[in-house]
Amino acid sequence: SFIFSGFVKAVDPLGFQYKIQDYLAAFGMTSWFPSFFPLLGGILLSAAEFSIGIFLFFGIKRTLSTTLALMLMIFMTPLTLYLAIFDPVSDCGCFGDAWVLTNWETFAKNIVLLIAAIAVFQWRKMLVRFVMEWLISLYTVFFVFTLSFYCLDRLPVLDFRPYKIGQNIMQGMSIPDGAKPSVYESVFILEKNGEKKEFTLENYPDSTWTFVDTRTVLKEKGYEPSIHDFSMMELSTGDDITEDVLTDMGYTFLLVAHRIEEADDSNIDLINEIYDYSVEHGYKFYCLTSSPEEQIELWKDKTGAEYPFCQMDDITLKTIIRSNP
Repeated sequence: SFIFSGFVKAVDPLGFQYKIQDYLAAFGMTSWFPSFFPLLGGILLSAAEFSIGIFLFFGIKRTLSTTLALMLMIFMTPLTLYLAIFDPVSDCGCFGDAWVLTNWETFAKNIVLLIAAIAVFQWRKMLVRFVMEWLISLYTVFFVFTLSFYCLDRLPVLDFRPYKIGQNIMQGMSIPDGAKPSVYESVFILEKNGEKKEFTLENYPDSTWTFVDTRTVLKEKGYEPSIHDFSMMELSTGDDITEDVLTDMGYTFLLVAHRIEEADDSNIDLINEIYDYSVEHGYKFYCLTSSPEEQIELWKDKTGAEYPFCQMDDITLKTIIRSNP
């Protein structure tokens, strides 16, 4: 479990960073840590998990590995119990996108691992011991850190996301005959005269309200397809154009910037060239973001962007692609 958990986090360090940010936001602790903490902490934690697993497997660094394993499970087991009871985040992220568990499933798994960690710690001197401990330790740490930083620069070498290259979004959203689908609802947070309120598509207000954020909410649990929150709302009209885009037989270019205010504009000339190319050839081009309208207008002023914008759930955008332009 430690090896697998550490590995799937190491191949997707940005995905684990987003999960840590969700935890900090859920507990109101975002301001307690510097901005680099979620990414650095995620890389260090995934490296620690993977290394502990390898050390236990080979019976090396027995006191260190068994102590760290026990400490980690003593911390994680009560935390996952809290998550299971109060559900501040829907997925603990233990195994990234490779294997999604409910919070109660995660707690049950941690109970088993805690018992195993206690047993291994108690009988650590009986572990089979391999020679050349230093060599295995060195290569383990070198491998996991190299893997993390390579995937951070180049995107995951093993992609477990539902939006990986080659996936069919329409098929990913489809539900087998006879299966009862989960019911989701897009919730939009808007502001007017300093007051923030939540709206749905059914009661979306007039243009005097300013967009702040959007999220997808599960209303009724049912069969859950691998893709369930892909919904494009065109900013200029407020229309849901998801089906129009997915059923269009031509090309559609999607510029994904989950937070446009955090995007880097150093390659904006290349992006604008692609937009000009799409216009010349009659292809659709949309920028997908979860940023509020005022940030989009600032981006337009700064970059000369003329392409249309659509708003989408922030987590969905970060799942589609880990990078931000």
